[in-house]
Amino acid sequence: MYRHLSSPVPDAPQDPPPRRRGRRQERPIVDRRARQRNTALDHIEHHRLHGIVYFADEDNVYSLDLFHHLGDIRSFGTWPVATLAPGKSKTILKGPVCDGNRVVGWHTRDGNKKRGRFHVDMSGFAFNSSMLWDAKNRGHQAWNYIRQLDTANEGFQETTFIEQLVEDETHMEGVPPGCSKIMNFHLHLEDKDAMYLNGWQTTQNLDVIIPLVKEA
Repeated sequence: MYRHLSSPVPDAPQDPPPRRRGRRQERPIVDRRARQRNTALDHIEHHRLHGIVYFADEDNVYSLDLFHHLGDIRSFGTWPVATLAPGKSKTILKGPVCDGNRVVGWHTRDGNKKRGRFHVDMSGFAFNSSMLWDAKNRGHQAWNYIRQLDTANEGFQETTFIEQLVEDETHMEGVPPGCSKIMNFHLHLEDKDAMYLNGWQTTQNLDVIIPLVKEA
């Protein structure tokens, strides 16, 4: 079944007033994608749709293995996401370090160690939909309304949401065991020279996998 949902798009924030001497005035940033995700969460919770909730970003490249592993998640699953550095000279990992299915640490850049409790990319976790309406199915039971904050500071959107679902790493599952696979890559699509990794891009049209057979 396919369901298409939409949400009102907030107006773009106006330019901030002139900065006063000695004071720094910051303009609040509204994450439009958070409102779209919350519309989907509202729908899932209202209709009690059972399944796995996953936020797929448009600026990622995915392996089919990821979607196979989503079905193995019992409660809350997470995995490392690779980000192609702007200079394309190295790949940066963000996400869990695992011992089997246990999350024992986090991959993160040094400058981001203090940015939130859980160092997870938005496309690096998924959870059982029943956690939205049944507190017994989630590790953190203090929240009754699980939604994303559309005004969270940059870099904190993921952790502020995950903190509503789980209390600590003991309530997480590493996917796959050992977190041994990179199943999706985050790309800088704003870069006009952004490229797919070697082996992830087709230089020509896709070859025919199953030839068409005309009936006699």
